[in-house]
Amino acid sequence: MNPSNQAAQQSKGSSRKKLGEIFVEQGILSALTVARLVAYARKKGKRFGTVLEELELVTPDELAEALARQHNLKFLGDFHRHRFSDELLRMVPSKVAMANLVFPLKLQGNRLAIATSDPTLRDVLQAIEKEHSVTVMPYVSTRREIMTAIKLHYLKSTPAEAQDRKSVLVVDDDKAVSSFISASLRRKGYHAVCAGDGMEAFREIMSNRFDLVITDKEMPKLNGYAVLESLRTFPETEKIPVILITSTATVDEEATALKRGFFDFIPKPLREATLAVKVERALAMAEAY
Repeated sequence: MNPSNQAAQQSKGSSRKKLGEIFVEQGILSALTVARLVAYARKKGKRFGTVLEELELVTPDELAEALARQHNLKFLGDFHRHRFSDELLRMVPSKVAMANLVFPLKLQGNRLAIATSDPTLRDVLQAIEKEHSVTVMPYVSTRREIMTAIKLHYLKSTPAEAQDRKSVLVVDDDKAVSSFISASLRRKGYHAVCAGDGMEAFREIMSNRFDLVITDKEMPKLNGYAVLESLRTFPETEKIPVILITSTATVDEEATALKRGFFDFIPKPLREATLAVKVERALAMAEAY
């Protein structure tokens, strides 16, 4: 985006309606509810839209349509069924698409249409413009729709079918450890999937539904804390409990892990009985919540 466009956007931003005002105008929320939610969002240090999603006060489509209206953009839904060329997909690398929830839609001349769940991602869109010498035309879509498109077209996977068994993702670069954990889980009747590092875990999380994640602390590419953060980024996965396993079994380490948001902590060497109890407790608590 050139400086003149950027200045124009800043001018628009100053007069842009707030999301709460839009929902009040549409009769979806009352002014009092919006005021209380704004105060709650500030207290929690979260964005207003994120709070709306978490509390399920608006539907994903309603939120995306309001964002589109707020930023004077078009809303786009159900695009994942279309075909997209490999050449088009390469314009937005899979890591960028997954990390920012953006998806390339169409290249026409020097105009690149991109679906985004967050119209404020200017830095990401500007980087794409600069790299390919194009003008990005953003469209607003839901997180779920973009994630579905990424799964189908980047990861080449279909949405996972519902399973009767609880599904657990095991993340560890030590094959002996992941084999021990997965075998133990399968003996208890769980469905276990293994990932060799944090980045592979992120791809699995984007492609499949899991009820629990068990991750090692130290791994290449993304460590256990980064795996937790990636889960907490998206409303669809933020409530999945995560258990941390580590060889640095100290009181301070456990306190830090729990404070950061891990459900539980298991020191190495692992014991099958301890693992079974903590997994059962995590799944029971998640189901109750």
